Amino acid sequence: MARNTIARIDVPALADNLERVRALAPRSRVMAVVKADAYGHRLDLCLPALAAADLLAVATVEEARAIRRLGSRQPVLLLEGVIGAGDLSVAVDLGLELTVHHEHQIEALERFGRSPTPRLWLKLDSGMHRLGFQPDAVRSVHDRLMRLPGVHQVNLVSHFASADRPEHPQTERQYERFRACTRDLDGEICLANSAAVLNFPDTHGDWVRAGIMLYGISPVADRTGPELGLRPVMTLTSELMAINQVPAGEAIGYGGRYVADRDMRVGVAAIGYGDGYPRSTADGTPVLVAGANCALAGRVSMDMITIDLGACPQARVGDRVVLWGRGLPVERIAACSETIPYELVCRITRRVRYRADD
Repeated sequence: MARNTIARIDVPALADNLERVRALAPRSRVMAVVKADAYGHRLDLCLPALAAADLLAVATVEEARAIRRLGSRQPVLLLEGVIGAGDLSVAVDLGLELTVHHEHQIEALERFGRSPTPRLWLKLDSGMHRLGFQPDAVRSVHDRLMRLPGVHQVNLVSHFASADRPEHPQTERQYERFRACTRDLDGEICLANSAAVLNFPDTHGDWVRAGIMLYGISPVADRTGPELGLRPVMTLTSELMAINQVPAGEAIGYGGRYVADRDMRVGVAAIGYGDGYPRSTADGTPVLVAGANCALAGRVSMDMITIDLGACPQARVGDRVVLWGRGLPVERIAACSETIPYELVCRITRRVRYRADD
């Protein structure tokens, strides 16, 4: 029998989250970011729920190719643009829109002799200092792109570094810098990522770029997706494969990190870091067993975790275990693992089965 460790994908929840983005930014079009296999949620399962998005966005040509193989003809933006000149022909074949953030990309387009797409996206470094042209170069770059044969529109885009913290002054500084150097330039504006959709409505512009919030996960520190009106899309589940009696004073798991402070019933669930559940997760991390709030007790193994079943005396072998998702926000698990929820959902391994819940 197959190991019953499943990532359940709530497809209607994804569609609802897209509508939540539209409600928060009613005057903007929505760019739905589906890079990294839809943030670990499986592109093939998620794509139908995002058919109403105005544009899909990916990081790599391979991700764009996967969208086309699934039959979608939606507009697709390559967020990092082309890496090599050979990718321009692929962009033509796949019908991709391109971000332009560096001189070598302009030179490749000029050698190519035309733009692969009528619409390009010019990226400005407004202060994150990762990708993008410096503010004093933006006007000349915009002019060069508009002179390319086949270009009808050059949109203007940047990325906020600290929009998840509404009190941080960096976002306002970036916004003002962006406005100052793009004033009077033709083209639509795209600035707001998921965090800015929530925290900085003045930055919404013509487009908002929704990523993690589409999957029901909060981009804001100390808040969960449900607290923001979002529905978790992934629920990671397993089941109890054993229940043991552990006397008080005995250590549980590798390294003896956890020592029983009483006679305990300890459940063993079929999931571990080999499935993507992080080894760094601390004792006491919440785990749902048959709907009851239980807690991790002992170090995470490659294939198993051990759970204090004191809060669920009725637990039996075969009972469902929820690691995160519906009823247990992934943000809480990330905090107990000293990481971010983005990493948790993206690191699910291939031996976990995915199932679409309609």
